[in-house]
Amino acid sequence: MVAVNLDHIANFMAAVGMRSPWDFFRTILDISLVAYIFYKLFSLIRGTRAVPLINGVITLVVALQVAEWLRLYTIQFILENVFIAASVALPIIFQPELRRALEHLGRGRLIKASLRSDEEQDAEMRRTIDQVVRAAEILGRNKTGALIVLARETGLKEYIDSGIKLDALVSAELLVNIFVEKTPLHDGAAIIQNNRVAAAACWLPLAESTVLSHDLGTRHRSGVGITEQTDCVVVIVSEETGIISVAYQGGLTRNLDEKSLREILLKLMDRGKRPSSVRGLFGWGSSS
Repeated sequence: MVAVNLDHIANFMAAVGMRSPWDFFRTILDISLVAYIFYKLFSLIRGTRAVPLINGVITLVVALQVAEWLRLYTIQFILENVFIAASVALPIIFQPELRRALEHLGRGRLIKASLRSDEEQDAEMRRTIDQVVRAAEILGRNKTGALIVLARETGLKEYIDSGIKLDALVSAELLVNIFVEKTPLHDGAAIIQNNRVAAAACWLPLAESTVLSHDLGTRHRSGVGITEQTDCVVVIVSEETGIISVAYQGGLTRNLDEKSLREILLKLMDRGKRPSSVRGLFGWGSSS
């Protein structure tokens, strides 16, 4: 029986062009390395605005195959020319991601980054949320206006570049000091990305499609505005009333205390939650 199985294995290896066990091992190693490289590439662009672009490219590829199958020659001609233009445009569009990949490779961080477990990342995220909640509670009690952006999957590089870059550890004390009135960084938003305070004094777009109450000012309209364009979560503290609010997907939930704020942030920042399900869970309203 063993001899028969060995014969079958030998026949299979011969059929696929493998002459020895080393050829089999080399093939497995080759496939594993390619899979790892693709995994790291997707990890590097995860959390950036390159993800929607890749989805668009995949859609174009599928559309081209369908056009060829249905013999839609005009559509096929247009799509083929779009791909020619894209071959020039994509390296320019992905320039930040390509540069970051080379920097990670040069610093030997490709392997180190993969060694961090999901449990470690979740613990770090919970610590970040605890610090944000504590800062919001202090700012609300003192009626100090604040705008704190927590990045999710979509990158916020263009908004980070509009402010003063910090790359600092998230702490309640730092966030409170940033928004103290008449200090250099208090005007604008603080952006937290990858559990670091990436920048402060950042400019955000005003809300366009969401109808907000007339008693809400520029700070709330900016907080809602960036959630219309990205999947981030924004904590807003009113300067006039000290009321704490959370903006997400163009919606605004107000009058939050420390406990409810922590619960909402934990659910919204959970990587396993689908945005639509979270939205329905809280019954998001424009100015609830």
